[in-house]
Amino acid sequence: MSDLEVQVPTAFDPFADANAEDSGAGTKEYVHIRVQQRNGRKSLTTVQGLKKEYSYSKILKDLKKEFCCNGTVVQDSELGQVIQLQGDQRKNVSTFLVQAGLVKKDNIKIHGF
Repeated sequence: MSDLEVQVPTAFDPFADANAEDSGAGTKEYVHIRVQQRNGRKSLTTVQGLKKEYSYSKILKDLKKEFCCNGTVVQDSELGQVIQLQGDQRKNVSTFLVQAGLVKKDNIKIHGF
């Protein structure tokens, strides 16, 4: 029995390396496009996470004109400025933001349903 060595398991943290050094994972700034169900068939599309240097009112004006819908910019305490549009405009907004060059396609997250 003296030939066998007993190995005592030690605490291993698989996330220690990620916490110790900034690996860049999860540091991407995503633009989140969500849909919220209102009453009946009515829905609301929200866009959050755009850069602060953009003029939200000008983006909203172009979105409203492009998709023939109404919308507003809401100031949220946690999320900052959020664009709200009437209707389910998720795919339209994502293609608009990519074509306008405001956001790369990889940085857009579409949520809902």
